[in-house]
Formats: sequence, C-alpha cells, structure tokens
Amino acid sequence: MVSWFECPWRLRRLADSLLLGGLLLLLVGLAGAYLFEARLALGVLVGAHALTVLGPALLKIGYVMRLLAQQKKESRCAHC
Repeated sequence: MVSWFECPWRLRRLADSLLLGGLLLLLVGLAGAYLFEARLALGVLVGAHALTVLGPALLKIGYVMRLLAQQKKESRCAHC
C-alpha cells in the first residue's frame, strides 16, 4: 500500500479523483440542502448537509495530495 503512494503519477491520479469527487459531493450537498430542502425528507436533508462538510474535506485532502505528488515529481527530476 505504501509503495502505491511512492509513484507521483498514481498519487496525482488519486488526488485528481478526490478533487473531482469532493467537488461533486459539495455540489450535490448544496443542491440538496439549500435548493430542494422543502421537497426532501428530514434524513435526506441531514445527509445533504453532511455532504456540504465532507465535500470540502475531500477537496482539501485531494489538493494536499496533488501538492505532494508535484513535490515528489520535482524531487525525482532534480536527481536525474
């Protein structure tokens, strides 16, 4: 598992996936929590509000992983 994070290209792909997933979760959460709040059941509304927290968390994790991948790529190229 640790060796999977060694490759900067794989780490970058994972980071991009987390960024996209976080953005989608945030948009779905915002739409559910604020645009369709009158039509949703209480449990679904609570879930939509939870997505407005989880989406940005995934965005932040993906951004940090992307920076880490960029740093690893630059350090490998510096030693070449």
